Amino acid sequence: MLKSLTDLIKEHNLKINGVIHIGGHRGQEYPYYKENNIRNIIFVEPHPHNFEILEKTVGKECVLFETALGNVEGTIEMFVEEANQGQSSSILEPYKHMEQYPHIKFLYKIDVPITKLDNLQFDRTTINLINIDVQGYELEVFKGGLETLKYIDYIYTEVNRDELYKGCSKIEELDFFLEAIGFKRIGVWWDGVTWGDAFYVKQ
Repeated sequence: MLKSLTDLIKEHNLKINGVIHIGGHRGQEYPYYKENNIRNIIFVEPHPHNFEILEKTVGKECVLFETALGNVEGTIEMFVEEANQGQSSSILEPYKHMEQYPHIKFLYKIDVPITKLDNLQFDRTTINLINIDVQGYELEVFKGGLETLKYIDYIYTEVNRDELYKGCSKIEELDFFLEAIGFKRIGVWWDGVTWGDAFYVKQ
């Protein structure tokens, strides 16, 4: 996270009762959730090796789902890299990412399960924050989560202003989609010229 969750909570007086972290990787943000007394925590991670690590580190205290999310059901190919511990792995084919980060090689593809956010089984009244980092696939996740988004007050998401992955959603597309269902972007923080993080609040 380019912007500290603790700082966001202080600056905007956020009232977070639970979080669903989509693209949870190995649970690096878990200590920050605990630090801010967020008790209901869900992680969603499709990469088998990272899910195994996630399960060992936070599995006893969190709800975990081993799946990709999007707007389809079934299985889907994932482009996998290992130089960045799989953090750059994506459903989308790498494009300018390979120019900007030439040391990160996408070595192979694997099939992973994919489902819609709305089809995950959990109590939606226990969460009101989505933290999502799925390498340009964020808009497809939101499209498959319209019912869940009715329960959400805050969205922290990775955003793009260039095509790091082929067909990835751009920040303008996320703004348009999320504004149409009541969310307003109140902050964005860029890492270099291509990608960053943004924070949306339901109005």
